[in-house]
Amino acid sequence: MPSASAFETPVSPVTITSGTSPIVLGMPHTGTWLPEKILDKLNANGKKQADTDWHIDLLYADLLPDVTIVKANFHRYAIDANRDPAGISLYPGQNTTSLCPVTDFDNQPIYKDGCEPDEAEIEKRRQSFHAPYHAALQSELERVRNLHGVAILYDCHSIRSTIPFLFDGLLPEFNIGTNNGETCDRMIEKSVWDICNNAPEYNTVLNARFKGGWTTRHYGQPHNDIHAIQMELAQRTHLKEENIPFDYDTEKAAVLRPYLKNILVKLTELVETKQLTARG
Repeated sequence: MPSASAFETPVSPVTITSGTSPIVLGMPHTGTWLPEKILDKLNANGKKQADTDWHIDLLYADLLPDVTIVKANFHRYAIDANRDPAGISLYPGQNTTSLCPVTDFDNQPIYKDGCEPDEAEIEKRRQSFHAPYHAALQSELERVRNLHGVAILYDCHSIRSTIPFLFDGLLPEFNIGTNNGETCDRMIEKSVWDICNNAPEYNTVLNARFKGGWTTRHYGQPHNDIHAIQMELAQRTHLKEENIPFDYDTEKAAVLRPYLKNILVKLTELVETKQLTARG
């Protein structure tokens, strides 16, 4: 894994939990740690970290035995682990945030005046955070594929339910992304869709505003026996309120978690019952 010495990080940029399941959970946005030299440059708005995928690790905890988890410990304001490292927009013509965001999801500045990262700083952050996360994710996906012949990356996300700068109206609870079916076998897409669409408490969309970020698009290579699917959850499904202090709501989560478990169990069954066969 590449060194994170550029920022002398007191914590590892990524936490890896290696399991024997064919599923790998990617968690690029649940981390909240920032080095002091970045934190000191943020304004009061940036220090709120409102764009965190709050409590995703807790939400998915213990849903599937022996599942592999690759979790970024750094906050997306250091660098966004779900953006193209070349800085190319995932959604041309639509509002979004950049590889190293300088505004939040409401298009408000997150840095003090004159403290935005320049190209050299962005490259340091890429090497210190983005690269280690993806080196770990790539390694775990290859390890799992070697075990099963097939690996499924399930990329875990959440976002506030109402963000006018990014999308109109109220976001559905389940937002499934497969880049229009390109990143995984159709049985994977259909299985996730069927479970979500039959959940009476929630609304579901497929490849709408969120089609899958760079992680899903980069690793989703069915011809190489690695499938990827993104789940973007509206945060009203598991937060008490979608503002500070962004507390986890155990009662709401208790309604949601069985559906998430059913998804992970079903995807595992697709592999174990040979409904997904290795092509390599």
